[in-house]
Amino acid sequence: MAIKGSNIEAIAKATGTGWDQWVSRLEAGGASELAHKPLASLAYEMMPAKLSNPGWWAQSVAIAYEQHIGRRVPGQSSDGTFKGSVSATMAADLDGALARWVEAVGVRTDFNGAQLVGEASVSGSDRWRYWKAEFSDGSRVSVNISLKGDKASVSAEHSRLSNPQVLDGWKSFWRQILATARK
Repeated sequence: MAIKGSNIEAIAKATGTGWDQWVSRLEAGGASELAHKPLASLAYEMMPAKLSNPGWWAQSVAIAYEQHIGRRVPGQSSDGTFKGSVSATMAADLDGALARWVEAVGVRTDFNGAQLVGEASVSGSDRWRYWKAEFSDGSRVSVNISLKGDKASVSAEHSRLSNPQVLDGWKSFWRQILATARK
């Protein structure tokens, strides 16, 4: 399954600046020589004054530019690893969704061919529930549960993966766990 690249149309719509203009402005600022953090700072300086959430859009522009110049492929983090997520909505409150997730992962020790390192952690706040785990391949998953109306949104974000193919395998695995949790 292919990972989608940055949505340059959304960037253009939100910022009022077309993608070709972004590329020209960034290159005039020396963007091709900058690491991710200074590149995002450069993009931030170029954001329109009245833009809502300029930091988020600056990150989006920086990532899209890195993909544009071939420094990064879709799904790749600035450290070279890959991350991705899958999500589902279920008819449950926060605690009910967390309980269903915990039941779905059960007492398994094998997760898509990787072993759980230590125990998974469970935490929460008034608005969120979390289930987090680390694996023997060096990767991590964070399952984030929030309410969406009267239903729970459950999202599993897996990070620190070595390549897009490994990411695809994990996404398929987590979809199966989500399907079990929804039953």
